[in-house]
Amino acid sequence: MQHIGDKITDLRETIGLTQTELAKKIGTTQSAVARIESGKQNVSADMLKRISKALGKNLITLSPGTVNVRITGGKKLSGTIETNTSKNGAVGLLCASLLNQGTTTLHRMPRIEEVHRIVEVLESIGVKVDWHGSSINITPPKKFDLAKIDREAAERTRSIVMFIGPLIHKLNKFSLPQSGGCKLGSRTVRPHFYALEEFGVDIKTTDDSYEVSVKHKTPAEIILYESGDTVTENAVLAAALNVGTTTIKYASANYMVQELCVFLQQLGVKIEGIGTTSLTITGVPEINTNIEYTLAEDPTDSMFFLATAIVTNSVIKITRCPIEFLELELLTLKKMGFKYTQSKPYIGHNGQVKLVDITTKTSKLKAVADKIHSRPYPGINADNLPFFAVICTQASGQTLIHDWMYEKRAIYFTELDKLGAETVYADPHRIYINGPTTLRPTEIVAPPALRPATILLIAMLGAKGESVLRNIYSINRGYEKIVERLASLGASIDYLDEF
Repeated sequence: MQHIGDKITDLRETIGLTQTELAKKIGTTQSAVARIESGKQNVSADMLKRISKALGKNLITLSPGTVNVRITGGKKLSGTIETNTSKNGAVGLLCASLLNQGTTTLHRMPRIEEVHRIVEVLESIGVKVDWHGSSINITPPKKFDLAKIDREAAERTRSIVMFIGPLIHKLNKFSLPQSGGCKLGSRTVRPHFYALEEFGVDIKTTDDSYEVSVKHKTPAEIILYESGDTVTENAVLAAALNVGTTTIKYASANYMVQELCVFLQQLGVKIEGIGTTSLTITGVPEINTNIEYTLAEDPTDSMFFLATAIVTNSVIKITRCPIEFLELELLTLKKMGFKYTQSKPYIGHNGQVKLVDITTKTSKLKAVADKIHSRPYPGINADNLPFFAVICTQASGQTLIHDWMYEKRAIYFTELDKLGAETVYADPHRIYINGPTTLRPTEIVAPPALRPATILLIAMLGAKGESVLRNIYSINRGYEKIVERLASLGASIDYLDEF
């Protein structure tokens, strides 16, 4: 009951309702709501359903992995949707807050499962975390205590590996649970170890933990074994409090890395080369400042709605799109026949990201002659590549999708066949999509990987009839209120109540 009460409080505060206002919506008293939220009153299934309707969130299926949605597809969408802030940017900044002895306030923090897991870990090691609507205040303890770390939360996110970079400045020896997160094959963390060992970090792995010990040193130069996003972020976090200058070569220049660097600059860390593959970082001896920062927009969120508009053949306006991280995706779509208009660019809240508003038009697509594949920035983002799989089901001709980065993700794209797509699975990295095909409704359990799960949701929106997508925890890891946001555009989608 306490878990349910905490969830109700969190959701109520997120949408800005008082206890009295919620009580009025569900036909009870403010004191009853207070008892429910404090876990001191049993709640019937009928009451949970009323609260769910008032809060716009299905509370019947609170356990992770049991949230199901029902979609009646084949309807055109319309209206305007604002791009949300990103999972990847959020977790990087949450990890970076460990460097700051002062209070870090992050605005427009997405309330998504991945963020909740990181927050649970932070609180378990002594960090004070306070939510105020979509803003979060983070105040570290004088001394971190990892003895009581929330292992269950830590094991459910790969982002836990990014705790190593900041914690080496706070502890000379510590243990972290091994991470989980998306199931995308054998994504090794070895590049993290290679980068961090240059700072004097020794990491030994056990069956369920990373055992970390530190003998600090400041490398003049690091060559990353892999140009990965989280690898680069870990190296940047390790360099931030190292007095001296370190150059990180073969760095990722992706959006979340750029955002982390902009944030650290505002904390006094000198960083040159943002947006390039060579970062030069001059660390500071300590960071002790109260800072407020507004998160940047998520290109994969913009891409989700671009793909949704294409598959449903809809005219919608997507605002605050981070255009510099969508340019090649839009060019590829343009060559396929996608039509859209774009506003003049404007600058986002952090003073760095360049945004545009995109209005989609109904379009008739054709397959491109060349394969579609991701590349490190400024290429097509690896997280945006799966969207092309569902888009290409509506394009005339055959398209080759080459997902070279993940050896097992392409097999998830074959799930589109259950919705009427025609795919040819060539090997663990390549899949052919034949189109156009008429999508049909079905019932599917969402795969345990974020982007492959979202493309099934998009396909269901384009399939005329009723579909059910089960276990959408993987989608909730990265997309906030996706059901409510789609409904605001006229999609027939709701949570499936099952008693």
